[in-house]
Amino acid sequence: MMKSSEPEGRMHAMVLKEFRQMRRDRRTVALMVGMPLMLLVIFGYAARFDVTDIETAVVGADAATVADALPPIYDVADIDAGADAADGRRMLRDSEVEAVVVADGAPPELLVDGSQLFVAQSALRRVPPGSTPEVLFNPELDTATVMVPSLIGFIMLFVGTVITSLGVVREREQGTLEQLAVMPLRPLDVAVGKIAPYFLVALFDMIIVTAAGLLIFDVPFEGSALLLAAYGLLFLFVVLGFGVAISTLSKSQGEAIQLAIMTLMPQIMLSGMIFPLDSMAAGVRWIGYLLPLTWFIVGMRGIFLKGSSFSALLPPLAILALMAVVVFGFALYRFRQDLAPKQTGDDAGPLDPVEVTA
Repeated sequence: MMKSSEPEGRMHAMVLKEFRQMRRDRRTVALMVGMPLMLLVIFGYAARFDVTDIETAVVGADAATVADALPPIYDVADIDAGADAADGRRMLRDSEVEAVVVADGAPPELLVDGSQLFVAQSALRRVPPGSTPEVLFNPELDTATVMVPSLIGFIMLFVGTVITSLGVVREREQGTLEQLAVMPLRPLDVAVGKIAPYFLVALFDMIIVTAAGLLIFDVPFEGSALLLAAYGLLFLFVVLGFGVAISTLSKSQGEAIQLAIMTLMPQIMLSGMIFPLDSMAAGVRWIGYLLPLTWFIVGMRGIFLKGSSFSALLPPLAILALMAVVVFGFALYRFRQDLAPKQTGDDAGPLDPVEVTA
């Protein structure tokens, strides 16, 4: 009986040992428990393609009459009897609304923003009675046309967050950062030296992906190259900040990957890249407005597909700038703290002179 119980006892001890080790590794527990819950909430409340509320403006002489007869899906945000079809097109180009009904005689005309793919599809399934629909900015409702500007942001997010965090953590594991800490270099010099290569690589990736999207997928480019550069640079500062911050919170590359996944998943699912923000429940939609990828996608679609005005693209650009200052500033602060020399009892202050006696 003793011999048969010994293997069971050793197995029991091994199981207990693994549970204790797992309990100490809080990040792994959070990933195993928190990630399924997060995915359940995201897919339950955000994974919807059918839009039930389309922000709509009604313009033209008969605007008031036609607005009252619109189907419930059209959420009338503006009624302007003095505006015309040109004003409606401008409102769509500047993302003021998602659809415009031109009520300037019979039949009314429905103008839909094709850069909002699922919004346009929902609108075309519920065309106002007697109206003639027209899709702007993406007349064929081509998925690649809408996705390529978003994929630029996703690739930059992956390179800036995952690759940067792994690179910096690898140097910590190899002891390189500790060696740099004792060299006659300022922490800012080390931080910039470490981040600059990843910044340049991510910038190069952005140029390559943008060129490929324009040439291979025939995605239109209607806006300003200067605005594209401004959005790209600010977004790079944000994602590199995430990568550096993750590296300062991780002791190994495994931990860095775990934190990077927990950072990437909400941005992919809640930014409007896959699921339209308008279809999400209000309880999770507000999270999307806190994510940098959301505002980068808004800017990219406005620049690529619409040629939106500078005044329309300035608010999301300002939000990205604020995020860049906060996230990148926090990451640099954490990185400087990691490089700061650790005080010990021996170097806490100058030593008292010792009297030497013969």
